[in-house]
Amino acid sequence: MTDTTTDARTGEVDADAPATADAGFISPVAMEDDPAELFAGDNGTLDADVRRVLVRLLQRRFLVADRNRAQWRTLLENQQLVESRLHDLFVHLVVDHERGVAYKRQVRSAELDVPVLLRDEAYSRAETLVLVHLRTVFQRERGAGETSVHVDVEEIEATALTYFDPDDTNVATHQREIRAAVARLAKDGIVDEESEGRFRVTPLVEVVLSNERLAELRDWLRERAEGRTVGTTPDEGAHDDATDATEEAAR
Repeated sequence: MTDTTTDARTGEVDADAPATADAGFISPVAMEDDPAELFAGDNGTLDADVRRVLVRLLQRRFLVADRNRAQWRTLLENQQLVESRLHDLFVHLVVDHERGVAYKRQVRSAELDVPVLLRDEAYSRAETLVLVHLRTVFQRERGAGETSVHVDVEEIEATALTYFDPDDTNVATHQREIRAAVARLAKDGIVDEESEGRFRVTPLVEVVLSNERLAELRDWLRERAEGRTVGTTPDEGAHDDATDATEEAAR
């Protein structure tokens, strides 16, 4: 009788190959011979680049086209796939083509028991004050026809400090809070530092702070200024309109 074995990858019979001890044994396919598997035991179906975009969206607040051109292209080319994976987690994907930004929102439903992956997180007092100033400057400059809006950190700091109690002698602490707020907003992509202390305000500020929310906060600041003090902002802080007042639990 002629010994035969079957190639595990092609299914073809090799009559000249030696028989294995166990006729039912199928040799495992090495990872280098199975490019669809990215790591040992990988059961995922997305390409590596698409997975990276999905992780980026889960890790960070925004995916900005100008900052991540390759990932932005990958997202647009695979938007339905990414949306499907996020929907499996009860999370919406929002893609703003005009501003070149993508972000996520927690699905909320009165009819369905939805586990919450993203949690509410309000901006701090200092971050809210800085955002209001940035949004106001952006609105004014764009209304005047400017295509690029810039601010200096000293200008941001001076404006934000006017909302604190003038009798408060702890100015240095407030200055540190404001500088930290600028740094956090730069990390989120709301401002880009183009040179030391000089920032470009990005269109993300419109996404984060809507016209309605800006008007509400301006009214609150005006009322607080009359009382010469700034405490907690309305609703315990300015929420991020872009993420429906939500953010990843592990930031």
